[in-house]
Amino acid sequence: MNEQNFHHALLSRGCSIHIADTDPAICEALSVLFRIEGYQTSFSMDAASFLGSLDRRRPDAVIMNLMLGEDSGLALLRQVKGLRTGTPVVMLADQLQVEATVMAMKLGATDVIAKPIDPEHLLVVVRDALRREVHFGAMQGGRRAIEVRGFVELTPREREVLELITNGQSNKEAGRQLGISPRTIEVHRARVMDKLGARNTADLMRIVLTK
Repeated sequence: MNEQNFHHALLSRGCSIHIADTDPAICEALSVLFRIEGYQTSFSMDAASFLGSLDRRRPDAVIMNLMLGEDSGLALLRQVKGLRTGTPVVMLADQLQVEATVMAMKLGATDVIAKPIDPEHLLVVVRDALRREVHFGAMQGGRRAIEVRGFVELTPREREVLELITNGQSNKEAGRQLGISPRTIEVHRARVMDKLGARNTADLMRIVLTK
C-alpha cells in the first residue's frame, strides 16, 4: 500500500486494530481498551478467521498471540509481513518464550508482550508503532510539513506544539524544547485540538494523516 492509499484508508475508517487471541476475555478487554482511545477494533479467535478478516479489510495494526490454538502466530506474522503493507504487529505470549520471542522479532514483530498484559504499556507500543509507519509528507528545512483543515487558525506557537505532538513528544519533552512548562503545553494542545476538531490525540493523528 503506497502512502496515498494509506492516507485514504485512514480517512475512510480511522485507525483500526485487529486482535487475534484464543481467549475471548482478552479479545474483549483489548477491544474496549483501544475503543476508549478512539480506535476501531475487530478480533479473531483462530487462524482461519484472522486470515479471512485480513482479506476483507487490512487493519492499521495487529495484536496477535504467538499461538492461535494449534496454529503458530509466527506463521501468521510471516504472512502479514509478506503483504508489505507496513502493518505493525505486536505479539502476545501466554508465558515468556525466549526462542519464539527472538524469532518473532527477526520476522518483523514490533514487540512481544508476555501476559498479564500491562494496558498502558501496550497502548504506548501500538501508538509508537503506528507513528513510525506514518508519513506526514516531505520534510522541509528539517521540519515536517503539516497541512490540515483549521491549520491557518493556529498561532505560531500552536503550530510548533502540533508538530511536536505529531512527532511523538510528551508534554514534558515539548515544553523543554520550546522553553515553556508542560502545563502550558497542555493548554496549547487543548486549543489545537479544539481548532482542528479533534476529540483525543488519536483523533488528532487521523486528522493530520488525512490531509
